[in-house]
Amino acid sequence: MRENGPDGVEALPMRYVDVPAAPVGCRDRLTERARLEWWPADGGDPATLAQEFLADHGIALDDLSRPAAHDPRGVCGAALYLSAAAGARTAGGPPGAPTPVPALPEMAVVVYGHAVSPAGPPVDPTPGGWWLGDWRDSWTPGAHADAVAAVRAAIGRGDVYQVNLVGHAAAPYAGDPLPALARLAALPGARYGGTLAGLGWAIGCASPETLIALEDGRLVTRPIKGTRPATTSGRRELLASAKERAEHIMIVDLERNDLARVARTGSVRVDELFAVRRWCDLWQAESTVSAAPADGLGLAALLRAVCPGGSVTGAPKLAALERIAALEPVGRGASMGALGWVGPGRIDLGLTIRTAAADAERLHLWAGGGITWGSDPASEVAEAAAKAAPVRALLAAG
Repeated sequence: MRENGPDGVEALPMRYVDVPAAPVGCRDRLTERARLEWWPADGGDPATLAQEFLADHGIALDDLSRPAAHDPRGVCGAALYLSAAAGARTAGGPPGAPTPVPALPEMAVVVYGHAVSPAGPPVDPTPGGWWLGDWRDSWTPGAHADAVAAVRAAIGRGDVYQVNLVGHAAAPYAGDPLPALARLAALPGARYGGTLAGLGWAIGCASPETLIALEDGRLVTRPIKGTRPATTSGRRELLASAKERAEHIMIVDLERNDLARVARTGSVRVDELFAVRRWCDLWQAESTVSAAPADGLGLAALLRAVCPGGSVTGAPKLAALERIAALEPVGRGASMGALGWVGPGRIDLGLTIRTAAADAERLHLWAGGGITWGSDPASEVAEAAAKAAPVRALLAAG
C-alpha cells in the first residue's frame, strides 16, 4: 500500500484534472494533496480503507444521509477508483483470474484541494510520436463462444440466471499513453469520460453507465443491459426483444435489492425502465433506480452493497462471480469496477465499461456482455467486438 501526504505530492506540476465526474468549475484549479493506492497483498478491506483515508484528509463520508456542502476554499473532493477484483473482495466473492496489469492498483484514492491560480490548458490530445501495435486477444472467438456455452449450461442446471463474461486484449505502444486515453472522453455518450494516472499506470474511461451517485439526497444507479446497432431497425429490434428485456429487468431487480440493503425502508423505486439511449454506434437500454440512504450510511457500506456492479456480474451476484472466476482466463483489471468523484455531499461513480488502461509497455482493453439462456454464442462474441471497436479506433488515432 502506498500513501502520500501533502509533503509527497506538493511538488507535482499543476495540470487540468480530467477525472470522470470531477466538478467542472474546479477542474483547472485542482491540485493533488494526498494519494492512497492499494493492492490485495496489502490486506484489509479496500472500502473501509478508502473511507478512513478520506476522513483523515478532510472528506467525511460516514453519514451520506446528512447534507454537506462543497467548500471552494478547502478540500474539493477526491478521485476514487475501485477495481472489479477489489469489488468482489468487498462482496465476499472470488477475485477472479490474475490481473494482466499488475502495476495498476486495485484501489486508488486521490484527494484534491483548490489552487489559487488556474492550471494551463489540457494536454494536446493529438501529440506526435504515438504508435500503437496490433491487439492480441486473451481468448479466441472460439474460446469466448465456449465460455458462453458453459454459462448456458450452468443456467440450465439452475446454478445462475445470468452471467456477464468479459474478454481482454492488449497491444504494445510507444509514446505517451495518457493523451491517447484522454481521447476516449470524446466518444458520444461517455458520461464518465476522463482519466486517472499514477506511477507506471493510467486509466482512460468512456463509460456511459452510472454505478452509484448521490443526487439531491437520493442514491441513484443506472444499469445498462441490452445492445443493438444504432440504426432505425436496431432500435426497433432492441425495444421488441423479449430476451433483452428479460435480461435487463433481471439486473434492475438485482440493483433494487443492492440498494435496499443500504436504503431507508420503503424508499427504493424504479424511476425509469428500459430507456433506449445511444453510445457511439450502439443503442443500449438503461434504467434508473433510486433510494434514500439509510441514516448513518457511510461510503464503505455503500461500496460493499453495490460493488461490483450487477450489470457486469450477473444474478445471483455471488454465484455469477464464481462462474466468472472459473471461466475468464484473464483478470478484469481496470474494467467493470468503479471510477469517479467523491466529496462533501457528492458521490458520482461510473461503472468502468468502455475503459482502457496502460502500463509501461502495453495498452489493455476489456469488453463483454451478459449471458442468459437465450444467448447465442456467435452473437455474444460479435457484441463484445462491437463494444470494443470505437475504443480501439480512438486509441490508435493521432
